[in-house]
Amino acid sequence: MNLLFRRRLNSPREVSQVDKIKVLIVDDSALMRKYLTDLIGRSNKIEVVGTAMDPYIAVTKIQKLNPDIITLDIEMPRMDGLTFLSKLMISNPIPVIMVSSLTDAGAKSTMKALELGAVDFVLKPNISGSEGSDEFSKMLIDKILATGRLKLKKKISRVEPGHDIKHTADIILEKKDASRLKTSSQKVIAIGASTGGTEVIHKILTGLSENVPGIVITQHMPEKFTDAFARRVDAASSLYVKEGVHGERLYRGMAIVAPGGKHMLLRSDSRGYFVEINEGPPVNRHKPSVDVLFRSVSQCAGSSATGIICTGMGNDGAAGLLEMKQAGAKTLAQSESSCIVYGMPKEAVLLGAVDIETSIEGIIEQIKMINPD
Repeated sequence: MNLLFRRRLNSPREVSQVDKIKVLIVDDSALMRKYLTDLIGRSNKIEVVGTAMDPYIAVTKIQKLNPDIITLDIEMPRMDGLTFLSKLMISNPIPVIMVSSLTDAGAKSTMKALELGAVDFVLKPNISGSEGSDEFSKMLIDKILATGRLKLKKKISRVEPGHDIKHTADIILEKKDASRLKTSSQKVIAIGASTGGTEVIHKILTGLSENVPGIVITQHMPEKFTDAFARRVDAASSLYVKEGVHGERLYRGMAIVAPGGKHMLLRSDSRGYFVEINEGPPVNRHKPSVDVLFRSVSQCAGSSATGIICTGMGNDGAAGLLEMKQAGAKTLAQSESSCIVYGMPKEAVLLGAVDIETSIEGIIEQIKMINPD
């Protein structure tokens, strides 16, 4: 396989000049390949140029079809998806979106795939019925369009017509006048991210010492995946990193990750900060939502907070970061050059919510400058 990769994939690749994003689907299930092809075909901006039942066939088709993006299953015959991904990222890096199962093993494998270089992932849908197919189709198409910018280098509309109206953070937490809020003086850091964010957050947290204010994080991920993500970062960091539990206290040197499928809010009382886990509906089509976390931080921490918005598609977090800034918080956005997808930071910048736009290393340095309580 190594020889096959070197022979076929070491030659320079040209950036596609056509309007449509070219996708190669790699999955051992013929039914899943057909299902994904049909769903992706709903977009007039994307073309499925081919499918492959295993990595060996995929190698040949990559050379022949020159895809812009690959969707990749993890469990396949002859060579598993992680092994294929690791070889692909060395020989011929192409943006890869993993198609993962909602299991503990699937979550751990997906975290490893993101570490190896996959751009994003989607949960493998139930193809036995039509329930949820529209939502899955929209999510997959949005991720392909966002990821496609990495190859096409041209502006592509972020949202296609016909999708549902998005809830704002108002449905979870009422907006309040920042000037009338009584906020804590205890320092706190809030981070929000989506596509590409797992590796960014990993780099930020592993670059910090344990003598930093408590950190609350919303990373767009489903249940099971957030726990696997928190455990992976915890093992590599000097901080105590864990998935959030309702009522859990936040301390210095600790980072709490919003659990997948639930919103997380920061609260405070005479003893300090703690987190609230909320089962409400999606906000900005996300659950957890960055806007929900940032609004809660603005209301209980005010000028004692630092808000950081990182790579991701869409605008979740932009309005919340503006509320944090209006409450006196320091606000940072990840720079375009360091983002996988410059969507969420861009929206925050355009809204006037950002004090400083900087690289991942710059974010780490800004956090280190925060004076201890």
